[in-house]
Amino acid sequence: MAQQEGLDPDREDQVHRTTTVEQGRFCVAHCVCGWRGPARRARSLARTDARGHATEP
Repeated sequence: MAQQEGLDPDREDQVHRTTTVEQGRFCVAHCVCGWRGPARRARSLARTDARGHATEP
């Protein structure tokens, strides 16, 4: 997966934009800052991981 350039994960004002990606039987949450969640069998868990990341300080 390609990362967007110019994003600094240490910046506090950066907006985290997350998506989920299907990988076979698994679903993985990704963010434009480069973060990736664990592979999950349940899409709902991947979405929960993404929401948790987006609200982290």
